[in-house]
Amino acid sequence: MPLWADGDAPMLASGAFGHAVPGAGLPRAPLPGDRDADVAIVGAGFTGLWTAYYLLKADPTLRIVVLEAETAGFGASGRNGGWCSALFPISSRRLASLPGSSREAAQAMHWAMQATVNEVGLVSAAEGIDCDYHKGGTIVLARTPVQLARARAEVAEAHEWGPGDLRFLEPSEVASHLHATKVLGATFTPHCAALHPGRLVRGLASVVERLGAVIHERTPVTAIEPGRAITQYGTVRAEVVVRATEGFTPTLAGQARTVAPVYSLMVATEPLDDAVWDRIGLAGRPTFSDHRHLVIYGQRTADGRLAFGGRGAPYHFRSRIQPSYDEEPRVFAALRATLRDLFDGLDDVEFTHAWGGPLGVPRDWCASVGLDRGSGLAWAGGYVGDGVSTTNLAGRTLTDLILRRDTDLTHLPWVGHRSPRWEPEPLRWLGINAGLRAMTLADTEERLTRRESRIARLMSPLLGG
Repeated sequence: MPLWADGDAPMLASGAFGHAVPGAGLPRAPLPGDRDADVAIVGAGFTGLWTAYYLLKADPTLRIVVLEAETAGFGASGRNGGWCSALFPISSRRLASLPGSSREAAQAMHWAMQATVNEVGLVSAAEGIDCDYHKGGTIVLARTPVQLARARAEVAEAHEWGPGDLRFLEPSEVASHLHATKVLGATFTPHCAALHPGRLVRGLASVVERLGAVIHERTPVTAIEPGRAITQYGTVRAEVVVRATEGFTPTLAGQARTVAPVYSLMVATEPLDDAVWDRIGLAGRPTFSDHRHLVIYGQRTADGRLAFGGRGAPYHFRSRIQPSYDEEPRVFAALRATLRDLFDGLDDVEFTHAWGGPLGVPRDWCASVGLDRGSGLAWAGGYVGDGVSTTNLAGRTLTDLILRRDTDLTHLPWVGHRSPRWEPEPLRWLGINAGLRAMTLADTEERLTRRESRIARLMSPLLGG
């Protein structure tokens, strides 16, 4: 899930958790002029780097050029919440309803996502990337009667649609994972690892270079066209051009309505002492959340901090992205208050970091990957914050598509999917911000009435439900 601090965007050199991030030195050289390649990749985040990695593993002779507007991992890849999970933005039921899909195809997608969680850990270990990978699963708390009903329904749907290994936990079972307040139950899946995304993305960039790819940083791409990626420094000509720009996609010519850059923000505490951890739990480092409407997410970091994030920051008119939008004091304060409400004993704990950034949201909430063979234009993205693992699956799938390999991955239901475009402004601004506000109001309504929110039901179609 979204978003971690680790970079010069905003603090790459030291990382959010007090240890150095390998590869976080001076920026790589910009593109020096026109050049030819076999594959041009626009974006040096997880999607672009995993694609380069698997292509070069499959064919070391490929000439691969990666173009990055800032530095590798500058966007969501370097700032997210470190959930390497099997979560996909839409449910199995909705996956099965996509054109050409089925129940079996939706189940195959989720099996692929579960395998991807392990794949990220295996590759990190094999390539010597120290990213604090620890597979402790995910626990999602139910802290109100409405959330409890939602948790039980989610487990029932998982068993109906497969793969069916989501478990319901009674309060006594929850206590073996963490000690939160107001717990009525929880759901638990083993298919998630906590990691340090900044260390993973920077380490992956170094590995990709070692395999033979060339990464040009500080090289914004202004337009992608068949056979070329255009920058102010020159044009890279290639048979295949991969768009891997996620929340920054609207900055490209003709892509203003492809995804909406919705901001997610995070805070992190100082390293906590053993007495505090004894009260909180999380000894097995499961990632954690609860069943409210407005998304929250957290983890215990390898160096003993609580890193915690959530939605609530506004969408900005015409999909604008600016560094100042990474900071939203109102949301930071709400996140700190929410974390203190979740766990007793944090009143005197210092919060040492706060940051944020945009993630990419397609109009139907469905991530996709594909290659138009006629134009040579490929893409992957729209992860809605579930990208740490999904990007790896995207990279492997793009590799198979580019190399014309007919595999199980190329038949998954997200391959070739085209999400509808977002509405033009001001409808886009009005609708997204109304939806974000509605989620906050829905949570308040449910807390006060102890009944399912009518607001949430009304807004569900807009928010991908």
